[in-house]
Amino acid sequence: MTHNASGGPAGQQFRGTPGETLTSALERTGFYPRLVGEVVEDALGGRVPLSHLTHLETHFERSEVRRHVTVLVLTDDMLVVTHVDEAPLDDAGHRMSAQVSTESVPVSQIASVVLSYVYAQPAEYGPGDPVREVTLAIAWSGGQRVDLVPAGCGDPQCEADHGYTGTIAQEDLVLRISAEADGPRAVDDAREFARLLRAVNTGTPPAPVGRPRLASPFSPRGLRGHGGR
Repeated sequence: MTHNASGGPAGQQFRGTPGETLTSALERTGFYPRLVGEVVEDALGGRVPLSHLTHLETHFERSEVRRHVTVLVLTDDMLVVTHVDEAPLDDAGHRMSAQVSTESVPVSQIASVVLSYVYAQPAEYGPGDPVREVTLAIAWSGGQRVDLVPAGCGDPQCEADHGYTGTIAQEDLVLRISAEADGPRAVDDAREFARLLRAVNTGTPPAPVGRPRLASPFSPRGLRGHGGR
């Protein structure tokens, strides 16, 4: 997962650490890069990207391995969210299908950008120590998640039913990025993407930098084949 910044309208530029193109990021995941790239490019509708973030997740469903990728692309007025999931077309899993969804969210509609951090050994923390993992939560539609757990009391011997307690979190998209699973650079890229998203959302972009950025997140050579799953 990474981000790549590019020049905005009228030559406006936004700060961004040097990163790989979206083409390279998708090819590195190995998850149908040509398909995903074309879907994202179509969803952009000609808009100029400022930054992007890709996140590949793998989970196990009984004896099957399932993967899905989330691609976020930020423009000066839009957050384009693309999800691609794979599912088997037969019991043996020899033939697969790809389920694709895209959502274009006006930046002005984004209500909150929450970045949660996890640090190891906080008592020994020093300036610049790496973040173990981050969770990026973005809310725009007012959707809420409710987490409920059985309530209790201070008496360890109590067996009474105290009902349930829980928390309500407003979120439409949640990405958990771990340095151990995804690599330290992936954590840094997620933090930078969140910073740029906040800046554009609040109308206070970071100061310009001297290095110009490409007009497209896709590399000039284009995407190669679909690759392995």
